[in-house]
Amino acid sequence: MNQLKDSTYTGERALFSLKDAEITNCIFEDGESPLKESRNLVINKTTFKWKYPIWYSENVKCDDIHIENTARSGIWYTKNITITNSLIESPKTFRYAENVLLEKCKIPNASETFWNCKGIRLIDVEVKGDYLGFRSSDIEIDNLDLDGNYAFDSAKNLVIRNSVLRTKDAFWNVENVTIINSTIIGEYLGWNSKNVTFINCLIESHQGLCYMDNLKMINCQLINTDLCFEYCSNIDADIITVVDSIKNPYSGTIRVLGVKETILEDEFIDRSKTKIIIKGHE
Repeated sequence: MNQLKDSTYTGERALFSLKDAEITNCIFEDGESPLKESRNLVINKTTFKWKYPIWYSENVKCDDIHIENTARSGIWYTKNITITNSLIESPKTFRYAENVLLEKCKIPNASETFWNCKGIRLIDVEVKGDYLGFRSSDIEIDNLDLDGNYAFDSAKNLVIRNSVLRTKDAFWNVENVTIINSTIIGEYLGWNSKNVTFINCLIESHQGLCYMDNLKMINCQLINTDLCFEYCSNIDADIITVVDSIKNPYSGTIRVLGVKETILEDEFIDRSKTKIIIKGHE
């Protein structure tokens, strides 16, 4: 494997189509697309300062790298990339990428990151930014700390564990999502979604969990949550807290410790299709 060490590269396509190489302690200064069309790279302790550093690449392993804010749109159309122990400061970093693993990474400016990607794994990752994971699929996440709105809009086949998500309008238009042992805080959670399961989760959401089909909740807490379940179908919910208010569910069973207010006001709601069971009063 070719060894590239302790060097600074400038200019457009500085190492275009590089193959079978290890890059260590290098800096990519100004110049777009320095590693475009690369294959089989190992990158360590390296800084990227300019736009589009890794496009159309395959089989890339990175550790302790720094993608600066000016290296915008950093990793697009790339397959099989692993990044560990790294700082990714640029927005729009991942687009149309496939088989991406991030572990012990920070993305403090993650606006519009992970769009239209397939095969994402995030482990021990901190993210701040809006529109994470738009239209991406086949996602596995463990210990994500997210601060950013509109997360995972239109995502499919997503599993999240042991995470904290502070995100308004999250999980809109999603399909086949399971969230386990996690905290979700944000208004209007989960609208227009299908096949969503929450297990051992704490949820805080104004007018959340509405317009959903096949919603399942197991041993979940709903705190400071009102007007939930509006126009939801096929609900199977087990809630271990008192809910502020439930409004106009279409169908299903809701088992709950208590409800402060139940609103069933629309004429087209068939009340017989939904059971709201207060625990201890079955």
